[in-house]
Amino acid sequence: MAVTGFRRSVVALTVLIATAVVAILVVVSHVLLSRVTDADAHDLARTRTEAVAANVTVKGGRVVLTENGSEALDEVAWVYADRRLIDGNVPASVVRRVHELVDSGRSQTATVGDSLLYARTVPVDGHHVMVVVRVDLTPYETSEQRSLTLSLILGGLTIVLAGGVAHLVVRRALRVVHEMAALADDWGHHEPGRRFNLGVPRDEFGELGQTLDRLLERVDNALADERRLTDEIAHELRTPLTVLRGEAQLAQLSGDPVPPEAVLSEVDRLDAAITTILRAARARTDEGTRCDLRTATRQAIGGRAVEVDVPAKIEVAVAPDVAVSLLSPLVENGLRHARTRVWITARSQGAAVVVDVLDDGPGFDPSDVERVFEAGVTGGDGFGLGLPVVRRIAASAGAEVRAIADGRGHVEVTLPAAGAVT
Repeated sequence: MAVTGFRRSVVALTVLIATAVVAILVVVSHVLLSRVTDADAHDLARTRTEAVAANVTVKGGRVVLTENGSEALDEVAWVYADRRLIDGNVPASVVRRVHELVDSGRSQTATVGDSLLYARTVPVDGHHVMVVVRVDLTPYETSEQRSLTLSLILGGLTIVLAGGVAHLVVRRALRVVHEMAALADDWGHHEPGRRFNLGVPRDEFGELGQTLDRLLERVDNALADERRLTDEIAHELRTPLTVLRGEAQLAQLSGDPVPPEAVLSEVDRLDAAITTILRAARARTDEGTRCDLRTATRQAIGGRAVEVDVPAKIEVAVAPDVAVSLLSPLVENGLRHARTRVWITARSQGAAVVVDVLDDGPGFDPSDVERVFEAGVTGGDGFGLGLPVVRRIAASAGAEVRAIADGRGHVEVTLPAAGAVT
């Protein structure tokens, strides 16, 4: 229905524009034709006047007209000498207006009904001579009416043709769009790696293909992200479940009860992993939030032996629980691999706040600084637990996390600053 409505709108707009253009052309052509016929009528009147004036002469002191034996000419041309008709028959319908033209004593034109009257003075020694001719305007008006009628008919046909062409063109264009959209939808469900690959856009369809390619790319990335999330969940939950299973099997073999501390520790670890993953999934909805960095850092430490060198009253533009979820796995990794100490520092850097989580352990190998954020990848004594989720939370919250190979355990987290509190 939406496609049909769009098609109707385009066709209606095309018809409206065509109607306006045709109307303007008809009016302009009619005005121009009227001026041309008017000029032709005046030219004919002047020609007749000159022909009659050429035959005016004086004989025996009287003004006479020579070589006028046409009765038809007498009905359209009249000669007055000293305000007295000497040649022609003036019809009663125009006689009053003809006399007014003669009495005026000057050359001029006048329109009476369907007739054009043209009066012209003729220089004759000692006499006031004026020639008046009539031109019937009916043929000219008939020609104008026929031209106007023909223009309206052609204009109407043009409007209908424009509407028909617009309908066909839009229908064809929308069919192409529909087919491309259907293909993109099918690829998004079954073959997200497929692309139109139309190259540099040369028309609107090329731009549509490029847009759909970007959409498919986002769908493909979303599916890949979903797979990564599944891997991260499996990675985060497998370790505590394995520990619990090992404790249970050991208790079964030894006949001793499972230590409650071990069970509670691993259950807490499961709960923390699940909470962290949920926060990563919801981090994009926490817009417009902020938190105090020092407070969030202390919550992430949770009373463990970690040194904190975070300036007071520095706020970051992330939710408090998100900041805690970012730092907690990093603190846990640092405590696992440190020899003697773990410490956290923070510094402002333009519109961001950089937090460094450091330990005096062996640190990262330069070849592993990126791979440690992949789910299931471990190195050394097992670093990597929780790091994929940390990067996911950072990306969702508009932050950035990276491992630094500088001979010690060093992870740098860049958070958007919310401004210092005064």
